Amino acid sequence: MQTYQMPAVQEQGVDMEALELAQQVFQMARSGDVAGMRRLLQAGLPAELYNDKGDSLLMLASYHGHHELTRVLLEYGAEPMQLNDRGLSPLGGAAYKGDVAMVQLLLAQGAEPDQRMAQGRTALMYAAMFDRVEVVEVLLKAGAQVGLEDQQGITALGLARAMGAEKAAERLAAKRP
Repeated sequence: MQTYQMPAVQEQGVDMEALELAQQVFQMARSGDVAGMRRLLQAGLPAELYNDKGDSLLMLASYHGHHELTRVLLEYGAEPMQLNDRGLSPLGGAAYKGDVAMVQLLLAQGAEPDQRMAQGRTALMYAAMFDRVEVVEVLLKAGAQVGLEDQQGITALGLARAMGAEKAAERLAAKRP
């Protein structure tokens, strides 16, 4: 039986220095290296850079709670509504994590509270599922619609109840249209 082996990266014509730099840049986003990232952005690095999972620099910075780096990336033109390969936006990631300040920052910079993500879910649905009541409040104040349904026809309230997120379910039941 014959097996196929992937040729070495260098044999494929990949610039190893460029690959190493890319890995460093994405690590900077994960770790919140504001000064280093700012220098690279000032030197011309595009703010809209994506890794092999479709995660943008903004997605990584916001998901890991790096508020100042998120501000810098947005200042340099990062798109707050770009979905990664799993269909999640920076706002959805911040809602899932329960990062109220990040949710507020992304909304202030143009993220839409009712943007549809994977399975037709919104940031409000993610916040509700994981009982992130403070995030639910912020999203409601930003105009998130309580009655929207995901692809299975389930609302944020239904998802909260299904996940046992009692506080979010209580809050959403009070806002039901």
